[in-house]
Amino acid sequence: MPASIAPGQRLSEGRGFARRPVGNLNAVKTTIRALIVVAALAALLVPAAPAASAAPAWAPGATAAIHPGVQTVTAGAQCTANYVFYSGTTVYLGQAAHCSGTGAATETDGCDSASLPLGTPVDVGGVATGTLVYNSWLTMQAQGETNPDTCAYNDLALIQLSPTDAARVNPSIPFFGGPTGVGGATALGDQVYSYGNSSLRFGLTQLSPKRGISLGSEANGWTHTVYTLTPGIPGDSGSAFLNASGQAIGVLSTVAIAPLAASNGVGDIAHELAYLNSHTALSVTLANGTEPFNAGRLT
Repeated sequence: MPASIAPGQRLSEGRGFARRPVGNLNAVKTTIRALIVVAALAALLVPAAPAASAAPAWAPGATAAIHPGVQTVTAGAQCTANYVFYSGTTVYLGQAAHCSGTGAATETDGCDSASLPLGTPVDVGGVATGTLVYNSWLTMQAQGETNPDTCAYNDLALIQLSPTDAARVNPSIPFFGGPTGVGGATALGDQVYSYGNSSLRFGLTQLSPKRGISLGSEANGWTHTVYTLTPGIPGDSGSAFLNASGQAIGVLSTVAIAPLAASNGVGDIAHELAYLNSHTALSVTLANGTEPFNAGRLT
């Protein structure tokens, strides 16, 4: 044990210990050396915390060929890409899981609805071909998921892009900019913003930006029911929704006929992303946009 310091004895400035008998000093030195060795061994045995993954370098927003809002086509089914995700240098584009579904349009329970397999090629905006590497429906079925809220509203898929195509990506939402992070629950009356790109609009991009209100979060936070001035239509499926701060809140999943006609169901992206990262080895992050969020552009 280190030698004790007698009452009234002061530490010498800049030296660490006041004078003491040589024997005691040698004992202190021996103890200090032992502590240094123990600390060094402990550092080797304790794994270092993983470093935070830095976002890749993105293409300029004005010229990027691949971004949220581009059309994706999976075996003939057209949807709208929502957000960009990354893990290290690997870049993914998000779409709805049901975009690769093989059943009827009314099949929305991901725990028993069929989907094309992982590895399926996906056309991205007519400028690239990605690969389906995650589908929440397939993951839930493999996990034996039974939670009714999760089964009904977990509707996210990831398309992996090649390094060449990843260099042409910008994560900003068209028109509005953002996202500024991942949001959470919405309350009745909260403003929401989206950008759909259905081929049924025949290229009229003026109808793509949408503003609306949320009726609040439901199903234990798994979904938001929203109304927009122009409702989401087939082909808008999978498109991103932002809150009034520009945060990502969800993925367009359903168009309701009843009980709230023309409302849209938006799967909560925070829940969907947490499920992905806790049930797969992908460990992905939603990328923030490089363009500032501006809700005032839509007047």
